[in-house]
Amino acid sequence: MRHLAALLAVLIAGPAFAQETPAAKKKADPVVVAPLKGESKTTQLFDGKTLAGWEGYEDLWSVKDGAIVAKNTAPLKFSTYLLTKGKYTDFRLTFSAKLVESEMHSGVAFWGEVRPSVSKEPAKDRTEHTYAGHLVMFPSGYGMYDLFGRNGLPVDGKPAAKVGKQHDWNEVEILAQGNRVRVAVNGTAVVDYRDAKPETIREAPIGLQLHSNTVAQEIHFKGLTVETFPKDDKLVTVK
Repeated sequence: MRHLAALLAVLIAGPAFAQETPAAKKKADPVVVAPLKGESKTTQLFDGKTLAGWEGYEDLWSVKDGAIVAKNTAPLKFSTYLLTKGKYTDFRLTFSAKLVESEMHSGVAFWGEVRPSVSKEPAKDRTEHTYAGHLVMFPSGYGMYDLFGRNGLPVDGKPAAKVGKQHDWNEVEILAQGNRVRVAVNGTAVVDYRDAKPETIREAPIGLQLHSNTVAQEIHFKGLTVETFPKDDKLVTVK
């Protein structure tokens, strides 16, 4: 009888126990890393005339009519970047970008590292200025990416696609604080993402992307103002 009673107790408790399985539990709250503290300073990263303060392949990056021009005619095996000489953790970056030729997306990379050793032939494959880290993509394939890491991050690109312009100027704001990234495109908030792996975040250069491609492509950037350790905890370009 005692054995029967014990068996009945297990059977009765079974459904209640099943409710506590991981699949049935509520999703865990995202990891929250507070914004870092430091000097809030606004700097113009681009003087409108030269690439002073930046590093990249001189034959792929130039300045024309007050804009930084990224352009390739020969195929690029790896994406390459125009990188700030300064490094950043918490920042607000505002800029304008225009995809002139090709349908391939561009983007802004940050929170990572310059990784020139992804190829066995870095000189031939043009990998001196390759980047591993976070990437905010635009104006096609909107979303976020973890370069040489987790690949696509769980960010919905549809809100940005609704307000973005494929072959015209887009006004972009990126607000990176703690482990949170917010993005606005043309005055509309389109991304609010917290990274579940804050250990991947590091002080690093900001990089403008010229994507790997087999066809000619051209992207223009202008503006490019950065505010370190932003005073306002919000997207300031949102209408």
